This record gives sequence, C-alpha cells and structure tokens, in this order.
Amino acid sequence: MRVVVGMSGGVDSAVSAYLLKKEGYDVVGLFMKNWDSNINNDKEGITDGVCPQELDYRDAKAVCDELCIPLYRVDFIKEYWDDVFKYFLDELKKGRTPNPDIMCNKYIKFDLFKKEAKKLGADKIATGHYARIEGNRLLRGVDNNKDQTYFLSQVSTEQLKDVLFPVGNLTKSEVRKIAEENNLPVAKKKDSTGICFIGERHYQEFISNYLKGKKGDIIDVETLKKVGTHKGLMNYTIGQRRNVGLSGDEKRHYVCGKDSKNNILYVAYGDDSKYLLSDEAIIENMNFISDKHPVFATAKFRYRSEDVPVTIEYLDNNEIKVKYDNVKAVTPGQACVIYLGEQCLMGGIIKQVFKDGKDIWYLK
Repeated sequence: MRVVVGMSGGVDSAVSAYLLKKEGYDVVGLFMKNWDSNINNDKEGITDGVCPQELDYRDAKAVCDELCIPLYRVDFIKEYWDDVFKYFLDELKKGRTPNPDIMCNKYIKFDLFKKEAKKLGADKIATGHYARIEGNRLLRGVDNNKDQTYFLSQVSTEQLKDVLFPVGNLTKSEVRKIAEENNLPVAKKKDSTGICFIGERHYQEFISNYLKGKKGDIIDVETLKKVGTHKGLMNYTIGQRRNVGLSGDEKRHYVCGKDSKNNILYVAYGDDSKYLLSDEAIIENMNFISDKHPVFATAKFRYRSEDVPVTIEYLDNNEIKVKYDNVKAVTPGQACVIYLGEQCLMGGIIKQVFKDGKDIWYLK
C-alpha cells in the first residue's frame, strides 16, 4: 500500500515517514511550497537571499535520502494566497482575528495536497499532525500539549478518509527520541511557529506589507477617556496585553473591544475585568465531523485554551449557539471547536459574542 507523506522539513513529518516505512508501507514524500517571500513582498522572510521554505525543502530532502524514499515537490503558492492568505487579510479588514492554519488544512493540506498525492498513486496520505483517527472518529492526540485537532476542525469527513496520523499516539518527546535514535537529520530542529507555511514574523510589521492601518483612539472602556493611539484595528485582538502601545500604568491593560465604524480600540484594566468576559456566542460556518449532536459538551475557543463546558443550541444557516459560564477573551474570527471527551465533533468560526444578552464585541 502506497502512502504519500506530507514532508514539511520538520521532525514530526520525518518520524511519520520513518514509522510508516518501518511498518512496511511503500512510502513517498511530497513537499509543498505554499509561500514565496520574494513573490509575496515578505522581506522579513528572506535571510541571506534565501527563503526559509527552501531551507525546509533541503531538510525534507535530507530526511528522505536518509530513509531511501523518493521526494516530490509541488507549489501551491497562488492557491495558498487565494484560499488562505486572502481570507486572512479579509477577516483582518473586518476587525476579526482569523486563524489561517485552519483554512490551510481545509483548502491545502487535505484538499490540493491529497489530489496531488493521488497522482503519485497514493492509497493513503499521512501528515505529522498530533491527532488520531479511529474508525470514523477524529480523536485528540495523546500529547495534550501538542494536540492539533483544533486546527483540523474545518476538515470534512470526506477529506479525512484514507488519512493517517502516525505520531498521534506519541508524545513530542517520544517523537524526538525516535528521530535521534534513527539519525534523522532534523531530530533537533526547532519546531516551526507563527503563521502556517509562513513562519514567525514581527506581526504588525508583517501585516503592514499588505494592509495599511488607520490610526485612531484607544479608549478606556470604564471612563471612556482617551488613553492612547492605536496603529490600526487589524493589529490587535481581544484579550491582547502586549504591544498595545500603552505604558506606565499600574494595572495591566487588555484589548476588550473594537468599534470599526468609529475606528476605536477599547481597553480594560485589571486581570479580572468584567469587560473581558462573555457567556454566550454564535458560531457560524459549522463543519460537522461526527453525526453526534449533543446538547452538553466542551469547547475550545482558541488553541491550547482549556476545555469549557458548554450548552449547545443548533440554529439554522449552519450555525450554533453556545452558552457557558464567564470566559475571558472569546474572540470573533477565531475557531470554536466542540469535543465530547476525546472526540472532536465539530468546529466553526466565532461570529458574535455576548454578555448578559448584549453583543460585547462592538462596545457602544
């Protein structure tokens, strides 16, 4: 059985390929280049004239050479821009906080990549995600700190067919150990961070390459007095504390709201400010991975956040309403992912957030 592995140049995909070959599969590597710093005006992404994506390709090639498996390459630069990055920018223009990694999985890794793998004769595809599939159930990865089902929440059940997650039953430390014991060249390579396929960037400088922020007032939501000037609403997210542009205050300040119409950024002071809390949200663009539709479950409102008990009401227009006890910084544009124990059931995008029946995203 032929398995085409998405080789990223990182340790997780490298160990995935190793494990599959050890199990006797006919393993083929496929590297995707989805971002080109030169083409996409990403000056920070070029070091000594070389894009980091090219360095990742070299690492992927070194791993495949070590494992004696072929490596193919495909470019989805235009498709990534059209389906993922443009969505990212459009959401920022609306004042929301998008998660491009989720859309990358939906449109690139489990769609275009899978189609390309089929051309190479794939019976199955594999990636280095920390997740598990048992039967038709999508389960959390064994390593709770690395579980990536949150990012898979917009992938359809059809897309998850014939997919393997070889490291889903392992912890990160176990993956590193396997890589070291088997002399994989990326055994000690640092994990990638930042935006999917782009990497870590100075966020506000990076965004300024594509969107020009309009300066406006920062208002203390309690006193309604101006306390500073922001650099454009797209540069901030609900709950943000660092790099807001305020200093010298005894209490910590947090972004708690945006008013796009009047170009105002609201901040609240204190870790326990009531203006950061909500108890209800509308979730749109729901993707149902399971046929289970419970009324009581748990939700994650952002990656690595703690599970929150929720009551679910199923609405029309592919939306749900979730109710919960006070939770801090639930943010429009981010994903809300629903779980029942270890199983990932569904996911959608946070549309509106409420406190005591009032919409609290745009504070009036």
